[in-house]
Amino acid sequence: MGKQLHENICEEHLFSSIFNKHAKDLHNFLYYKFGNLLNPKDKVQEAFIKLWENCAKISPEKAKSFVFTTANNLMLNEVAHQKVVLKHQQTKPKMSTNENPEFLMQESEYNDKLQKALSNLTEAQREAFMMNRVEGKRFKEIAETLGISTKAVEKRIYGALAKLRKDIKEL
Repeated sequence: MGKQLHENICEEHLFSSIFNKHAKDLHNFLYYKFGNLLNPKDKVQEAFIKLWENCAKISPEKAKSFVFTTANNLMLNEVAHQKVVLKHQQTKPKMSTNENPEFLMQESEYNDKLQKALSNLTEAQREAFMMNRVEGKRFKEIAETLGISTKAVEKRIYGALAKLRKDIKEL
């Protein structure tokens, strides 16, 4: 048995020669086995990336076996993933809800009341209230954005809440 020249394939010229020697054969192997739909070119690239990442552990004699096994496993994983995707595409989403028509009507009426009450707020109150409740901003952030004090923001929001409670009860 001859003496091994290289322990691993981390030298660029050695890795490059292995790539040039086996990439086309690997692509053809994947193409013939799985077809073109699962992107055999991508799997060849991924297999050689994994070879490069593990170059210190792999001898030149085992490089071909490593890339072929890795690429085959990548393709099998992709096939399994595509089966799961297909299975989920075939399931029909549930079109009904557990809410009765009366609840849906009340929800719609309440939403109308809320929109009317929001339109009755002053512009300053509505602006501060929406920044706090819809955008989730804190009082300090709102104060910085509007160029006012934190106390002014508090007053606007608390005033808006009081007016909303009153207007929604009346409606």
